[in-house]
Amino acid sequence: MPGLGSVRRHWGGIRAMDLGNLGIFKLMSRKMDWLTQRQEVISQNIANADTPEYKGRDLKPFTFRDALGDSRRLTPVATNASHLAGTRGPGGLAQEQKVRDPYETAPDGNNVVLEDQMMRMSQNSMDYQTITNLYKKQVAMIKSAIRSGS
Repeated sequence: MPGLGSVRRHWGGIRAMDLGNLGIFKLMSRKMDWLTQRQEVISQNIANADTPEYKGRDLKPFTFRDALGDSRRLTPVATNASHLAGTRGPGGLAQEQKVRDPYETAPDGNNVVLEDQMMRMSQNSMDYQTITNLYKKQVAMIKSAIRSGS
């Protein structure tokens, strides 16, 4: 069906739809990627909780508005070595940023609060599980529509 994602040929002439090209699946996939990256940043914060002068980090918050706007942008491609580089910075959606206004800083300059990091990790895990469940529900709805249409 046109507009429902790309269709590619499989063995025996059977065609399969690539769900990765559907908007909702792209957004959920990007959110899951962001949550995975955030889990890594939180883990680094926890691992460095006793490192002097370590400043906790977090990712720029993920918003669907930013994700939609980001996916509509075209990325410039240099076709000649003398072309100038684009103005868009590296990292895209999941840029790291320093944690703002920590409410507790140790005498050694470390501002990682383990309780805060554990809460973030727990929220991150719940968000990942929610997106995973949404993904499963969307796939089930498409399968149901396919079954009822045949």
